[in-house]
Amino acid sequence: MSEAKTAGHRVAVVTAGGTHVWALVNALSDRIGPVTVILEAPESKGALLRARARRFGGIAVAGQLGTMVLTRLFRPLSSRRRQKTIEECGLRTEPAPDQRIVHVASADSPECTDAIAAMGAEVVLLNGCRLVSRTTLERIACPVLNFHAGITPKYRGMNGGYWALATGDAENFGATVHLVDTGVDTGGIVRQVRSKPKPGDSIPSYAMTMASFSADACAEAIEAAASGRIDILKTDLPSRQWYHPTIWFYLWTGLTKRVW
Repeated sequence: MSEAKTAGHRVAVVTAGGTHVWALVNALSDRIGPVTVILEAPESKGALLRARARRFGGIAVAGQLGTMVLTRLFRPLSSRRRQKTIEECGLRTEPAPDQRIVHVASADSPECTDAIAAMGAEVVLLNGCRLVSRTTLERIACPVLNFHAGITPKYRGMNGGYWALATGDAENFGATVHLVDTGVDTGGIVRQVRSKPKPGDSIPSYAMTMASFSADACAEAIEAAASGRIDILKTDLPSRQWYHPTIWFYLWTGLTKRVW
């Protein structure tokens, strides 16, 4: 367990939810005491796909959608892998009975920042929510951290663990806690943790695996932010933003490298 001692600090976790998120929230509560979860409504998949099509073109987005469909078809396999990780690591993937949850429409809204202000948060941790704008960041009076399932700046954006494995960079399979700025996972690095994927892991299960080994790093980053002792880690890694793989790349990598 982490040596971080943050009992008494008011911490808000802003998220869209998910079993891997609750696993991390519950593990954090064990280490730092109760946190408040600000739970945003799910973002429309149709709106996301339309925005991606405008940015990347229809062919690329169709390829990405194909991968999403394929991973859904194989959901029973990935669900078994996630469940095995949950059991092996003793994770709790549902909200605790006494968990405080504040519901908002969007992380990037005055409603969310009002909730953060009302609780007097000393640290905010984003975990799997919408990108927040400069206006939203300026409305938050305390440090804002992000838990990112990838090693930044080399694997910013989506599926950082998958891309590390798919590009033959398994030593950079891991997660980052960083300060939030207006870029995509470009803020100063507060903590990083590296580990290995579980046998049988794939895109749908990497997040749970990362949650299983990241709680101490998150707790330490929160303590550093709450106490005003943040030291930014230096790195010489290149910076690149990644997206969802297309179906043709996903199948080729899976068949030739056994990375799914």
